[in-house]
Amino acid sequence: MRTYHCFWLLFWAGQSHQSFLTPLSKRTSGFPEKGKVLVLSGNNRQDLHRSKRSWMWNQFFLLEEYTGTDYQYVGKLHSDQDKGDGSLKYILSGDGAGDLFIINENTGDIQATKRLDREEKPVYILRAQAINRRTGRPVEPESEFIIKIHDINDNEPMFTKDVYNASIPEMSDVGTFVVQVTATDADDPTYGNSAKVVYSILQGQPYFSVESETGIIKTALLNMDRENREQYQVVIQAKDMGGQMGGLSGTTTVNITLTDVNDNPPRFPQSTYQFRAPESTPLDSPVGRIKANDADVDENAEIEYSITEGDGYDMFGITTDKDTQEGIITVKKALDFESKNLYILKVEATNTHVDPRFLYLGPFKDSATVRIQVEDVDEPPMFSRPAYIMEVKEDVPLNTVIGTVTAQDPDAAKNPVKYSVDRHTDMDRVFNINSGNGSIFTSKPLDRETLLWHNITVIAAEINNPKQSSRVPVFIKVLDVNDNAPEFAMFYETFVCENAKAEQLIQTLSAVDKDDSYNGHQFSFSLAPEAASSSNFTLQDNRDNTAGIFTRKTRYNRHETSTYFLPVVISDNDYPIQSSTETVTIRVCACDHRGKMLSCNAEALIHPTGLSTGALIAILLCIIILLVTVVLFAALRRQRKKEPLIISKEDIRDNIVSYNDEGGGEEDTQAFDIGTLRNPEAIDDNKLRRDIVPETLFMPRRTATARDNTDVRDFINQRLKENDTDPTAPPYDSLATYAYEGNGSVAESLSSLESVTTDGDQDYDYLSDWGPRFKKLADMYGSMDSDKDS
Repeated sequence: MRTYHCFWLLFWAGQSHQSFLTPLSKRTSGFPEKGKVLVLSGNNRQDLHRSKRSWMWNQFFLLEEYTGTDYQYVGKLHSDQDKGDGSLKYILSGDGAGDLFIINENTGDIQATKRLDREEKPVYILRAQAINRRTGRPVEPESEFIIKIHDINDNEPMFTKDVYNASIPEMSDVGTFVVQVTATDADDPTYGNSAKVVYSILQGQPYFSVESETGIIKTALLNMDRENREQYQVVIQAKDMGGQMGGLSGTTTVNITLTDVNDNPPRFPQSTYQFRAPESTPLDSPVGRIKANDADVDENAEIEYSITEGDGYDMFGITTDKDTQEGIITVKKALDFESKNLYILKVEATNTHVDPRFLYLGPFKDSATVRIQVEDVDEPPMFSRPAYIMEVKEDVPLNTVIGTVTAQDPDAAKNPVKYSVDRHTDMDRVFNINSGNGSIFTSKPLDRETLLWHNITVIAAEINNPKQSSRVPVFIKVLDVNDNAPEFAMFYETFVCENAKAEQLIQTLSAVDKDDSYNGHQFSFSLAPEAASSSNFTLQDNRDNTAGIFTRKTRYNRHETSTYFLPVVISDNDYPIQSSTETVTIRVCACDHRGKMLSCNAEALIHPTGLSTGALIAILLCIIILLVTVVLFAALRRQRKKEPLIISKEDIRDNIVSYNDEGGGEEDTQAFDIGTLRNPEAIDDNKLRRDIVPETLFMPRRTATARDNTDVRDFINQRLKENDTDPTAPPYDSLATYAYEGNGSVAESLSSLESVTTDGDQDYDYLSDWGPRFKKLADMYGSMDSDKDS
């Protein structure tokens, strides 16, 4: 439907006011006779003078979202200068001019060429001007007017979220706030009700409600229980036009979760539980598990178990498994089927986190009865004590009984028991036990001074089932008897000066006793009877377990008697009395006037400035051994010779392959100097052999080289003579010496290796003429010829 609005435009000139009003047409179904006209004022009275003229602004209203096929008519511009002769031209500029808005330059009609959306741009500001078509000059000043887009309800409300999530505690009161939803409408809130949103609930009743203006969702039902239903889905609608008919709407979903509160007490699924436990169950071992059910979750379902009463209150304990919320019944004390075989307990389960708001629902705890049946098992023998302590004197005869251990089978069968000693605890077999009655007796002599305590283990086993056995420690203390005589605390060796005076103290004696004394040791000292009258010294007992040796005469002579041996008898006061005779060595020494010892009779007394004779002898022996070692090492170095490369028992000429070593070829210049084979005059007599350790005892003897000697025989004889008379020569001939053949030798090459390469047979008979040294070579090659002939 096309709607037209007419507006008044007032034109002011001088002091007089003349206005032209274009009324706003009523809404009709057709076009009005006159459209919107913006009148440009002129002077209708010829006698008045125009002192001031201008364009006055006005507004055009245009509906958005036009759906017609023709251009939408906006309004009309008109100037009082327009005579209708076409001399004026209307021009439009500003927002959308020429594109969105066009003007008929002759008539001043304005039209919109496109659909307009107020939400994109609600106001357009344009400028209008009338100019002379011929001159192009404006006949009126440029004036500004506004086209305001009139809103229609073309936008539905939109929620800020597609899905809302909220949670509230279960059992909440009616009207408890849950969440607030918000929807916005893009239409103009200042025009009509297009942007006025009203909220309503489409799904979620009767549990929840929503405030129509604010969108606040609240609880609408009392005591909603999570255990019955935990999740709720509520659909909220937002509708514009104040919720009236024809308004646009949008919806959103709200997911509401009921959180848990402790409104359910724990409950045992059964009132009585029964368990069985063998009497051999170890302490702290589980007997069984019980569980109370709680419909709540997390900390609201945490349960604490306890034993409140029963005849097994002190025999069993119960703990809570934090993962499964189960009560674990454990053994606190050892079970005994023969003593009690049935226990009845009352177990209580209590919530650890109680909500005071729900105490009216009842106590948050429950109880159940637990019956535990103890089962009989074949138990090992049980000793009457956990450990035994026995005492025995060290002088008791063998096979003396020192004590008895007792063990019995705790089972109803009362099987007989046999006893034995764990030999790992009595490796020396000092003790033994009667297997029938458990009496322990000695099998070897005892000595308190060697070992005070004996810790052994006794084993008691059932005769019918030896695997059923138990052990008990037995601690045996060996009591002391006076079986050791006292003796000197140390070895006493002292001296007396030759110029000593009578009754002079020369040594104080003390004694020790290996035996134990309850009242303390009391020793008595005296001289042996054989020395009491004839001794040159006296002994005085100080009555404090010490004694002093005194001189009896005035002077002593070390040349007459250099050493005195004084026997001393030491006795204790225990029963039986034990005594021993110890000897004190007294040497006679020369002293100065202050009694300081100077020298004794060449015996080993310690001097402050020297060493004892024994120490000097030990040092001397070490020096002698060191010298002998050095001499032997030097002698071995001189006599040792390096094993030659040729280890054959036969002569080198007989078996030259015994070198057993490949040479380095032509580059090996370390073995032999080839130059000496080529030129005997260049032989260096000082060069040592490299296949043995060189001798340094004799200097090598230099011989004159035979010059201009071309005769091989003379050369070889000369070398033979030199080696025969050379004391440093090795016990065999040198290969380097005989390798020289000379120039034009009748025998040519002496090498048997080269002869292999010759094609014809050779005659080696001439080797027999060369003397005994070549006899072996002549026999070898002579025999070869004979073999060929045969």
